[in-house]
Amino acid sequence: MRAVLQRVTQASVTVDGKIVSEIQTGLLILLGVEEADGMDDVQWLASKIANLRIFGDEQGVMNLSVKDCHGDCIVVSQFTLHAMTKKGNRPSYIKAARPEQAIPLYEAFVLAMERELGKKVGTGIFGADMKVALLNDGPVTIFIDTQNKL
Repeated sequence: MRAVLQRVTQASVTVDGKIVSEIQTGLLILLGVEEADGMDDVQWLASKIANLRIFGDEQGVMNLSVKDCHGDCIVVSQFTLHAMTKKGNRPSYIKAARPEQAIPLYEAFVLAMERELGKKVGTGIFGADMKVALLNDGPVTIFIDTQNKL
């Protein structure tokens, strides 16, 4: 699994002109599922993200997690995180999981994040044409790949 985390002061996901998720302070999480991913990746990644200390404390030092600061999260599926661009000019997505594998893992990740945070997590709509808006705070943007967790 690959995730791009963006610390935000606001974010929203719109589908067909309707806002389906919206948050203020927290994380916008773009999530890509790879064929090699499984439930161990889901659990590890949710715990890592929920506890990652990337929010400022009273002194402005990145010392708090999204959980510590009671921030919110939106998780958006994004298979293009697995784009391979080594050859030619058209990205290949051969490593990205097909929907029948990706959807259950995406949904499991959302549930794992909800357990970690103790509250509902916003989502996009899997496979939809989504418009994602955000105000990146910092800017802070972090890339995590579960294939590099050891």
